[in-house]
Amino acid sequence: MVQRPTLVVLLALLAAGSAAAQDSQVAPVKQEQRVDNRQARQDDRITQGVESGNLTRREQFRLQRQQKAIEHREARVEADGTVTRKEAIGLEHAQDRASRTIAHAKHDRQVRGQRPAP
Repeated sequence: MVQRPTLVVLLALLAAGSAAAQDSQVAPVKQEQRVDNRQARQDDRITQGVESGNLTRREQFRLQRQQKAIEHREARVEADGTVTRKEAIGLEHAQDRASRTIAHAKHDRQVRGQRPAP
């Protein structure tokens, strides 16, 4: 017969193991949501830049192409149903680069539709 303290430790380990298994199943969904939310915020920043005139047409198209590439990369990463830590970090780095590019383009003193004075 198993001694009482050993049984308690065994049950605690079993409970911790099942909780960890549930967390590993939830984590990819959270990561996917996080990536999607960040993409939406970056799209909003691009739209705001266009509306305010801080982004030129060329900058807008370049930034939208960059966002599309990240979305395509996300679809490839999620295609097999498992997002590894390395893949998640790669997506996050791509979004970091895009965020810096958006910020730079919005603050580079180029104005949409501005023409030189005659």
